[in-house]
Amino acid sequence: MGEVLDAAAVRRWCRLAADALGRTRAGIDALNVFPVPDGDTGTNLHLTLLAAAERLDGLSEDTDTATVWRTLAQGALFGARGNSGVILSQMLRGMADVLGAGGGLDAALRNASDLAYGAVVHPVEGTMLSVLREAAQATPHDADPPVAAWAAVERARDALRHTPERLDVLARNGVVDAGAAGLCVVLESLAAVVSGEFPETYEVPRRSQDHPPEAPPAAGPDGGAYEVMYLLDAGEGAVADLRAELDALGDSLVVVGGDGLWNVHVHTDDAGAAIEAGLRAGRPHRLRVSYLDAAEHRAARRTGRGVVAVTAAEGLVGLLEEHGARVVRRTPGHTPALAELSDAIAAAGDDVIVLPDDETVLAVAEAAARRAREDGVRAAVVPAKASVQCLAALAVHDPLRRFEDDVIAMTHAAGATRSGRLETARGEAVTSVGMCRPGDVLGLVDGDVAVIGADPPAVAATVVDRMLSAGSELVTLIVGDGAPEDLADRVRDRLHAVRPDVEVAVYHGGQDRHPLLIGVE
Repeated sequence: MGEVLDAAAVRRWCRLAADALGRTRAGIDALNVFPVPDGDTGTNLHLTLLAAAERLDGLSEDTDTATVWRTLAQGALFGARGNSGVILSQMLRGMADVLGAGGGLDAALRNASDLAYGAVVHPVEGTMLSVLREAAQATPHDADPPVAAWAAVERARDALRHTPERLDVLARNGVVDAGAAGLCVVLESLAAVVSGEFPETYEVPRRSQDHPPEAPPAAGPDGGAYEVMYLLDAGEGAVADLRAELDALGDSLVVVGGDGLWNVHVHTDDAGAAIEAGLRAGRPHRLRVSYLDAAEHRAARRTGRGVVAVTAAEGLVGLLEEHGARVVRRTPGHTPALAELSDAIAAAGDDVIVLPDDETVLAVAEAAARRAREDGVRAAVVPAKASVQCLAALAVHDPLRRFEDDVIAMTHAAGATRSGRLETARGEAVTSVGMCRPGDVLGLVDGDVAVIGADPPAVAATVVDRMLSAGSELVTLIVGDGAPEDLADRVRDRLHAVRPDVEVAVYHGGQDRHPLLIGVE
């Protein structure tokens, strides 16, 4: 099998499977009733494999087979979309572990099934998990690769037809499992590459005419109204605790990955708590929050253009409001509730621009904007990740401009603003510039530690030096509670000495975690 599925064949399979899912995704989406009837399973599988294919396209033609398999699995992990995409990424990892080492297809599919089942906290029969397991069990040992591959496809197709017998919601809706239907397309693409027998079409069973689709249930307190996904840098021990914490928060929980990188997926009513759990476990990134409930969200709102700004700096509330923003306050280290942001957008106007102040808040803001758009609000999110970027965006806000032009101008202003901050180290840690110890002053530039020191003004001056460029015009300093009284004055005096052409603006933000927030425009 190792010779048959060499590096070139793996590339062909990934691209063929992605293309096949692209052609069948609408039919697969139409089957989607479990775990939620959001009609995107085929799309999610397609996008997951497209991400893997794009990662493979970045490799040189002479890359060895083991590296190609590993890259395929990593690309799927990074690009996994939805519950089905995350499970598919774990399946690919299981196959890569075996086939990348020259093993057989039967062992690869069994390993894929074991890893996929292990990733789902509460596996359900009658889904792509059980279909994968049956395909793996039916794959003969030591058979010729084409025989083994088509045997897996035949059993998968048969198991797909029987999924309604194992999962009641499928039977009530007259459909087979959508994820399992997509899995059959992926396996059939694999068999085609191995055997050279390419099907003209890929079969996706349609909904039975005897079973009209059920009305989706109304959202309830345990309904899991939001899909939260993120990549997580964390150790194995922390992930075990995270699984338990997220299991208590929601359902459809899948955590896949290894070697310090994980893909986390959960349906929950408390998106903020799910993100905060990731923050406690490690470093979440690539956050996505989607509103799953299709029920209309209604709230009284005024007409016109509005801006919603989020901040953890109490001292900035008045300044943001002076610039015309409706402010959503958040506690430092916590994200605002999705419902709170949604209500603020609904109350702000018919055209609303949202300004988050942190990467985790950005994900929730995007979900709230999508929810608002379902309710007829024209909402856009400026991808700001710091308070200084919010201020820069508000400075160019013009409600008399066309909405799209205003969003572009504010996005450009936020993007042109570099952000820095000071933090006090709470414990020993390895950073990109060396080891830090409790009490050390850390200077961060655009989220990365750039300098470690003991004197806050000296560290702040170094951070500003790293951020300045020849075209810099404005430095914004937002002073936090507990900062040395002369911190801003000393930074401003030094700037006036070395860059008299740069304007300096100082505000008291009152934030408790960061003695100083810095922006350079």
